[in-house]
Amino acid sequence: MSSPVDPSAPGDSVPPSQAIIAAVADHEGVDVTEIEPPEYDPLFTVINPEALDELFDRPSAGPARVHLEYAGYAITVHSDGRVDVDDPPSSDESVGRRAEE
Repeated sequence: MSSPVDPSAPGDSVPPSQAIIAAVADHEGVDVTEIEPPEYDPLFTVINPEALDELFDRPSAGPARVHLEYAGYAITVHSDGRVDVDDPPSSDESVGRRAEE
C-alpha cells in the first residue's frame, strides 16, 4: 500500500531526510517524534542524510527519484518533495527496523 506524503507547503522546503521520517510516521499513524531508537534505527544507517538533502537541493535537468528501504518499507523520494512509503517486495530482511524480540 502506498502512502504518498508531501510535507511541504508552498514556499516551505522540508529536507528529504526529514520528509522520510515524517512519511514513515504518517504511514504508521504515529507522531514523528516516535520514529527514533530503539524501535527504529537512525536514518543514517541506510543512507547519508546530508548527501540526500544536498542531492535534492541542487537544480536538476529533470525529475529525479531515490529509492531506499527504511523501517521495513520501500521509500521513494521524488524531486518534487513527495515521499512514497510502500510495503517492500517480499524479502526475509528489513533494513532500518529492529526485529521483534
